[in-house]
Amino acid sequence: MVLHMVTVENLAQGLTAAFKHESDGRGVLEYLLKNPVTVESLKPYLHFREAKYTRNLIYRTPLFELLALCWEPGHQSSIHNHRGQRCWMAIAQGRMLVQNFRVVQNSSDSDYCELERTTSVIMDADHPCSVDPEEPIHLVANPASFGSRAVTLHVYSNPYDTCEVYDLKAKRRAEVGMVNTSEYGVLL
Repeated sequence: MVLHMVTVENLAQGLTAAFKHESDGRGVLEYLLKNPVTVESLKPYLHFREAKYTRNLIYRTPLFELLALCWEPGHQSSIHNHRGQRCWMAIAQGRMLVQNFRVVQNSSDSDYCELERTTSVIMDADHPCSVDPEEPIHLVANPASFGSRAVTLHVYSNPYDTCEVYDLKAKRRAEVGMVNTSEYGVLL
């Protein structure tokens, strides 16, 4: 199926209209599938680093934010959650692995948290995905075996500045602040 490619600016405008119409973002996944973004329009937001993936803010409103994440082969996020926010992801270039987890045991008065792996999904241009708000813990990876750079587009509703990260071996969790590499095309 050949779809009409859009610029990232058109995507942001369409998402703005969608969130005004449906504040819960029910149609976001389908919108991302039907409106793939041209890599050319993403160029101001594409900043790759050898050591770690990058987070590049493209657009932010009180209802949602749109970021481009740039991944070299072998990069992966920490295991993390989204603090009750909704998250949708689409591929602009390459493909990615999304590994989901669920809480097995958790302590409300300490940082103890035991997780187990659940489902995993390969995300490509034809298969965007969303984070299950009931079990939002996951990691996103560009395995070295995939052999190429990747660019993912992430839509977060509502925007957030912290999340919890998890250490499987130590069975611990910690709150961390979100750090962008660039905002609106400008390196920080």
